[in-house]
Amino acid sequence: MSIFKKIKEKVTPPNVRLTIELRKPFFILGDNIDGVLQLESKEEFDCTEIRCELECIERVRRIRRIYDATLKREIEQQVWESTTLFSTRPRLIGAMHIPEGFIQSLPFKIPIPPGAQPSFKSLDRIVAWNLKGVVAVEGRPDATSRTIELQVVHPSQVPKPVVPTVTCKYCGTAYPENEVKCPNCGAPRMA
Repeated sequence: MSIFKKIKEKVTPPNVRLTIELRKPFFILGDNIDGVLQLESKEEFDCTEIRCELECIERVRRIRRIYDATLKREIEQQVWESTTLFSTRPRLIGAMHIPEGFIQSLPFKIPIPPGAQPSFKSLDRIVAWNLKGVVAVEGRPDATSRTIELQVVHPSQVPKPVVPTVTCKYCGTAYPENEVKCPNCGAPRMA
């Protein structure tokens, strides 16, 4: 192996295509993130693990007073501070040899803590849930998928399914279509 190829391998990740497919468009606090990590290798290498990385990061805009040497006084400046509220890295597969042309679909299920923060965006505060797939390689940069921003909602924000209603012809009460009689007057439902 030439010295240039060795140097190139030290600074470039493996030639792997990683994509994440999710089963739902949004997730509820306390629910599981169900999906599949698709892996397609275009080179032969050894990996230490294949995993997903999920993190919830909160960014808050604050006003800080800093000293400006050119003005020789303190000035107010807007800064964004970030904090990791939740982070997990579940392993899907341990160490293995990946040959060129290797294709694998790896299902995953990652629990979201019920007490975590839901996704939120405003002018001065952002709570974002990010998910990505990683192929970890020793001695080289890791190969990663595109980072997906998930929508995580509080259970009270989930839209309830709309049940069709009918109106009682005797008392005018609206009730669900699957009821056999009116819950108010007891009259049988008319077709």
